[in-house]
Amino acid sequence: MAYLGNPSRTAEVLKKYQFHFQKRYGQNFLIDSHILEKIIQVSHITEKDFVLEIGPGIGTMTQYLAESAGGVAAVEIDKSLIPILEETLADYDNVTIIHEDILKMDIRALAEEKNNGRPVKVVANLPYYITTPIIMGLFESHVPLESITVMVQKEVADRMQAGPGTKDYGALSLAVQYYARPEVMFMVSPSCFMPRPTVGSAVIRLVRYQENPVTVTDEARMFAMIKAAFGQRRKTLINSLSHAPALGISKGQITDALEKMQLDCNIRGEALTLEQFARLSMLISF
Repeated sequence: MAYLGNPSRTAEVLKKYQFHFQKRYGQNFLIDSHILEKIIQVSHITEKDFVLEIGPGIGTMTQYLAESAGGVAAVEIDKSLIPILEETLADYDNVTIIHEDILKMDIRALAEEKNNGRPVKVVANLPYYITTPIIMGLFESHVPLESITVMVQKEVADRMQAGPGTKDYGALSLAVQYYARPEVMFMVSPSCFMPRPTVGSAVIRLVRYQENPVTVTDEARMFAMIKAAFGQRRKTLINSLSHAPALGISKGQITDALEKMQLDCNIRGEALTLEQFARLSMLISF
């Protein structure tokens, strides 16, 4: 089986199987071998690694992963792609094709079965509409992860690595940076995909922290406060948090906490660091 990382080979496979792109799955297949090689390079995949690939499509990147990793589990939600994957990956005995919704999978059990519970590396060209739920699902379920290297919409990559006081900084920035160190590796043009997306893309690598950079007594409480703080960005932190019904905290409680932290009572959520949100969540009980 020849490599799929070029337009003519991809078109040939799609025609053979009379495959039609499903808009509901956000399918955009990579057709640039140079980009594929760069993804493998920045993922730091070795033969000792077990890789989870989310949304393999027709197996374009899976072929490259299979040649570099010890084992690959390719999880594909679109059942019409399964017979194509079975053909394009037939030469690789270290690949397991799984027809499943990644958001409903027990990835911890998969890691236990395929990698003896050791941390896995995730590599994916993610559908833009579901990028955040997938990444946060991987982190929040405490799956054993070493790193996540993914192709995402450029705007999402910017948000993941943004810092306080910037327009891209928000709940996603804080959530990702609580679990991992984000680094945008390179940009990818729409011309590298079939069909072409309407926006630019970026490959970002998230290296999982062995220990979270801040200590909190209740992660869920901290993230509930972060979500409320960015729900209405123009409001002060006091107004954002006190008007969030799910929190049930008063302006007085928030004011007292901010004073203890020596922060201005008119401060907005977008100005607080992860460390400050962690401390705030421990100063306010609800």
